[in-house]
Amino acid sequence: MKALTFLILALVFLASAASRAAEPMNIVFLLTDDQTIYSLGCYGNDDVQTPHMDSLAKDGMAFDRHYDTTAICMASRATIFTGLFEYRNGCNFEHGHLVREHWDKSYPLVLRDAGYRTAMGGKIGIEVSDKPDDKKGGYLPEDDFDVWGAGPGQTSYDTKKNKSMVMYAEEYPHASVSYGAFGRDFIMESAKEEAPFCLSISFKAPHMPATPDPQFDHIYEGKTFKKPVNYGRENGEHFSLQSRQGRQYERFESWGYKDNYDQVMATYHQQIYGVDVAIGMIREALEEAGVADNTAIIFTSDNGFLCGSHGYGSKVIPYEESSRAPMIMYIPGHENSGKQFRSSALTGNTDFYPTMLELAGLEVPEGIDGKSLLPLYDDPAAETHTQLPLINVWGPKAVQSLGVVTKDWKYIYWPYDEKDGFEKTEEMYHLGKDPHELTNLISNPEHHEMLKELRQKYDGELDAWKEKAVPYHNYQPYGEWFERAE
Repeated sequence: MKALTFLILALVFLASAASRAAEPMNIVFLLTDDQTIYSLGCYGNDDVQTPHMDSLAKDGMAFDRHYDTTAICMASRATIFTGLFEYRNGCNFEHGHLVREHWDKSYPLVLRDAGYRTAMGGKIGIEVSDKPDDKKGGYLPEDDFDVWGAGPGQTSYDTKKNKSMVMYAEEYPHASVSYGAFGRDFIMESAKEEAPFCLSISFKAPHMPATPDPQFDHIYEGKTFKKPVNYGRENGEHFSLQSRQGRQYERFESWGYKDNYDQVMATYHQQIYGVDVAIGMIREALEEAGVADNTAIIFTSDNGFLCGSHGYGSKVIPYEESSRAPMIMYIPGHENSGKQFRSSALTGNTDFYPTMLELAGLEVPEGIDGKSLLPLYDDPAAETHTQLPLINVWGPKAVQSLGVVTKDWKYIYWPYDEKDGFEKTEEMYHLGKDPHELTNLISNPEHHEMLKELRQKYDGELDAWKEKAVPYHNYQPYGEWFERAE
């Protein structure tokens, strides 16, 4: 009976995969910048207004255990483009640009080579160099897209300051809504073509410094926000001393989370509201152009944001509010769409690459770190990854760390001990019972066997680093530096 059940499930999956391959789907990939997981109504926050994000989750599927394996924009975006962990694509601030060899295999170029019409709007977040440590520096891959609406560096919230978006500035002076118009126009134009299309938009919002669209000032005016249960310095005293050395610690105070929480969060959520409006524009354009029924939509963020949790601001460090991010996928016509299913499977930012290739009916290359999300959409109870690394090799040496996360557990290793007052530090959290990371179980004898298992998983991640790290941009030395001290 079990064999028959397995055979039936296998046939259903193969039929679903064959159906997708028969007609490549259009793809819309939407990425925000620094969006915490509790900033959406569909993730349980009734203080916020995110109607179009919530509608997308209602129509599709929300993923509750999604991680950005490096919680900082440049590295996370390079990982999304390539399906490779940071140490394999070699791209991050203070390390180096994405080398052309990897960019040539990125999802936009693979799709374009397969006949897709492609567009890139917003903060692309990377530059490309022809070879490692190229003295000529990096460049924007503008010519690798059919339509270009992106820009260098952080870009600007002021539309007229974004060179590729100036034509939208008069009607849409704030960048977030301008990208909705950019996406709308690309969709309407692409619908007239015979080729499928892939639209990628990387919103700058809600990245600091905060610059919300004034037309939405009324949305959260005078609003009082519930604080997360792990808010405040008193809920971070068990964290490592190393984690307090980066800018994310002082920004709890300097960015107002300590003394002006409601106003800071009103501004933050107002920026997200502008993105939500843009998403509505894009979905409306898909309907008007008659292509909504064959267009898959993926929405996520390049990393989360601490927003005062544990007494920290910003991101980078591998705690939940920083490394987890919202993620929603919608596949029109799929039998599981519209059922408000959620997936609790462990997923990562490496997974968008193979997912988009499969939606296009293309073969996924061997050797990437990502796993397609489509089996999870086919079966919301399914699992793919058993573990993922959590990487930070940016910023002060003291705050750099490596961790491993499973569906229910997290282990973090902080190797820095070169100054008085520091010692190599381990942290372990039972996320299944302690999702807010309020209790470090590293010294709890009841969990000794789990600690051994997590250390082994960590060692396995480090072995992969030693074996597969790019031989440039200073990634190989970390293979030794991250070795645990027994």
